[in-house]
Amino acid sequence: MITVLAVHFAVAAVAPFLFRRFGRSAFYALALVPAGSFLWLLAQHDAVYSSRSTPEVVLPWIPDLGLGLAFRMDALAWIMSLLILGVGALVLVYCARYFKNKDSYLGGFGAQLLAFAGAMFGLVTADDLLLMFIFWELTTVLSYLLIGYARTRLSARRSALQALIVTTAGGLAMLVGLIMLGSAAGTYRISTILQLAPELVTGPAAAAVAAAVVLVLVGAITKSALVPFHFWLPGAMAAPTPVSAYLHAAAMVKAGIYLVARLAPGFAETAFWLPVVLGLGLATMLVGGYRALRQTDIKLILAYGTVSQLGFLTMVVGLGKPDAALAGLALLLGHGLFKATLFLVVGIIDHQAGTRDIRKLSGVYRSSRALAVVAAIGAASMAGVPPLAGFVAKESVFEAFVHHAGAGTGVWGQVILLGVVLGSILTFAYSARFLWGAFAVKPGVAATPFKAVKPSFLAAPAVLSLLTVLYGLWPAPVDGWIQPYAALFSGNGAAEGPSDAGHLALWHGLTPALGLTVVTFALGLAMFYGRNAVSRAQALVPGWIDGDRTYQLTIGALDDAAVWVTGRTQRGSLYFYLAVILTVAFALPLTIMLMAGKPLPDDLYFVDPGSPLQLVVGAGIVIGALAAVRANKRFLAVLMVSVTGYGIALMFALQGAPDLALTQMLVETIILVAFVLAMRSLPAELRDRTGGKYRVVRVIIGAAFGLTMIFVAIFTLGARVATPVSLEFPRLAYEGGGGLNVVNVTLVDIRAWDTFGEISVLALAATGVASLIFVRGRGDGILRSATIAEGTVGRRKAAPAHTRDNAALALSRRFAASTRDAWLVAGRTLAPERRSIIFEVVTRLIFHSMIVFSVYLLLAGHNLPGGGFAGGLMAGLALTIRYLAGGRFELREATPISAGALLGTGLATAAASGVAPLLLGGQVFQSAIIEVWLPVFGDIKFVTSTIFDIGVYIVVVGLVLDVLRSLGAEIDEHFEMQAADESPNQAGAPAGTSARGRA
Repeated sequence: MITVLAVHFAVAAVAPFLFRRFGRSAFYALALVPAGSFLWLLAQHDAVYSSRSTPEVVLPWIPDLGLGLAFRMDALAWIMSLLILGVGALVLVYCARYFKNKDSYLGGFGAQLLAFAGAMFGLVTADDLLLMFIFWELTTVLSYLLIGYARTRLSARRSALQALIVTTAGGLAMLVGLIMLGSAAGTYRISTILQLAPELVTGPAAAAVAAAVVLVLVGAITKSALVPFHFWLPGAMAAPTPVSAYLHAAAMVKAGIYLVARLAPGFAETAFWLPVVLGLGLATMLVGGYRALRQTDIKLILAYGTVSQLGFLTMVVGLGKPDAALAGLALLLGHGLFKATLFLVVGIIDHQAGTRDIRKLSGVYRSSRALAVVAAIGAASMAGVPPLAGFVAKESVFEAFVHHAGAGTGVWGQVILLGVVLGSILTFAYSARFLWGAFAVKPGVAATPFKAVKPSFLAAPAVLSLLTVLYGLWPAPVDGWIQPYAALFSGNGAAEGPSDAGHLALWHGLTPALGLTVVTFALGLAMFYGRNAVSRAQALVPGWIDGDRTYQLTIGALDDAAVWVTGRTQRGSLYFYLAVILTVAFALPLTIMLMAGKPLPDDLYFVDPGSPLQLVVGAGIVIGALAAVRANKRFLAVLMVSVTGYGIALMFALQGAPDLALTQMLVETIILVAFVLAMRSLPAELRDRTGGKYRVVRVIIGAAFGLTMIFVAIFTLGARVATPVSLEFPRLAYEGGGGLNVVNVTLVDIRAWDTFGEISVLALAATGVASLIFVRGRGDGILRSATIAEGTVGRRKAAPAHTRDNAALALSRRFAASTRDAWLVAGRTLAPERRSIIFEVVTRLIFHSMIVFSVYLLLAGHNLPGGGFAGGLMAGLALTIRYLAGGRFELREATPISAGALLGTGLATAAASGVAPLLLGGQVFQSAIIEVWLPVFGDIKFVTSTIFDIGVYIVVVGLVLDVLRSLGAEIDEHFEMQAADESPNQAGAPAGTSARGRA
């Protein structure tokens, strides 16, 4: 099963390349994947239906949460897979003739359709609730892409978005229900939950289970387009016909039916199951049939017919009886065959005639009798005409509802039976309408020009119609496939034999079900021949009774509400935003603390008696904060804020946390540099930030927030009643992580997942900063200083007028530049007035030492203060100093590697360190301790989590480099261009207006 999934997704990944090479014929290659999987599925028949255990595959995923990649192939999954893989292969073959080589996006379309087949196979074989949900949502996303294939058409985009919104909303409700169900059962394994179902529906958590089941049914209802969410399916007919034939006849819309069928053996007895399933199913059957008779587009006739049939299927599959289970799966298979046939026929008509309007189609059967025969078989099966699959299945359905009506269900059983018969009459009528509308000769309508249909184009629907006939004449194999599933409903899930469910047959004798069939045919024919009267009656129904209109009004109301809320909250005022955020941040915790009424801890002290220097440091932090508030210059304000940061670093050091102190100091330094670089583009002066009528309010909010956070920290520390888990960290760090530095081992081993998420956020933040500055790229195209010709550096707009000052500049440059190729090239990139010789000398002295020290911090961090984060910050500071000394060309000379490449390499290194243990039989991010003896070096102890730390180091260096290139080098270049525009006579000025020069 996992191999089938892997092949589907792997071939889907390379599908675009196949289409570039083979054009539309690549669909044949894609069809080999579900076709081969279909043959594999047939080979699994004996294993699935033998008395031995059901085939299953389980791979651990998150063992601590009891989650795994669990797949199980039982009778229900096998039958659904027959439909998914078989019809999928035929639809892909059909696509090779339906599309033209000149059609756009065929590669993406083919990949998405094949991936959808794989996702549906994963959905029906998944034996874990959350794994099933993943495949469920994957089909939602892929269906959105497939429906919106014609991306230039507004109707396609609108329909795709509508389907996505409706099915995703239902999926979210379903997710809540699945989690509730898994929590109540203590497991997410579907097979185990069904075994525990009798206890769950009658136990103390019965109410929660019933609510969970209703939420799950909401997902099934939206996916299978039941009332009131039926409107998205007809709208999805904007998709290409192969998509409609597969997703909306044989696959996606069957996902909801499958979910009902999967849960019915265990939860059909819950309180709300039958009202939801029978009520909404019957309403859908009637609404869909009624709307189908109003359509003039043959594709929409089938679309509303599909809505009607989905309601029919939901009713019978969810009835919860053995005979209904047999009839439901029989109808599900039959519906997949005849509806896929008819959709493919519609595609051929549209392709060859250029229209689907029954008011324009006339005499098509004369142009293609073979196509008419194939369509007649499909339509007759949909109407339930013998001896086809639809008749066999519908007879069983009638029999099941006759039994249900006579099993003590009272008047409601009779109402349901009457509704089923009425829905079947509508089905017969719209089936006849489809066949007549597509192929009949209509008086007063000219014969429709119709190109000849090639056998390769007709092959797929012809095969499906042949299977429809074969199924009707010989239903015994299908009966054998379904009986094990139907037996689950007998005696609390124990198989009592196929007699409980009856059997499928073409002839059951003179039964009440046969009588209902005769009534259906008679009244259905009457409705068809009286179609004009029916149309006049339908015209009397008000236009506002429309599900799609209700949806549009709802979405419009949500948009209006969003605009109203946004207009009153997003005012463009930073003061307002901060006031709201900080008010909520202090009011909510303060309210909770007051309501709790707990006293302060007894062992409070203002200053640590063992470290009176804290009082001095604390005073410095307070003075820095007050000075930042009162500062009237931006640079001074930022500098004072940094004073508070350095004070906190010193506080960490006094408390015996050198790792935290080192990291805080490095982070504060990098932030200070970033602020200074960014502020070059802002006015130096700060306007009065403390004036205005809301000054007192701002002071109150600020003070209240600060005081509240103090007491929150105190109450939080005093509220602990259990032994802190951190007490075990030193032992875990050494025994499990192989290191003595608890902080670093925690970051790269014990909580490696958290750290991986954090460095991912760092990469995103760096990309965001770069995107604000660079229009395209990351500034990696800055010219290398080594290749800049003498006299051309810094010229953005060369012109003869510029040459008059070049002589003096060139003379200055000769004195400033070194004759040898020095590694610090400020002499060649900065004008003399922009240089600081002392700073350059200091940079030459400390740059290499800082790089070496950063590597030391990286490698020593497992046992001593340091680590990848601190080491990366140190290397970033070294690059910052080099940039400040030599300008942007020096930065480019020092780091020829792209910042984006560094970020990607770091993330890839960290990810590889997590995946590698999984490939070797371990768990993700599991560390290994390697101890070896090497000559000269002696005993060496290497922990593989160091590789993860190297990834962190590279990401941090990439982040700092991105900040320097965006807030530093790029702004330098903007200043140079601005200066060149404002002072043409100085256009030859050196290109190294560094941050130091501007500051």
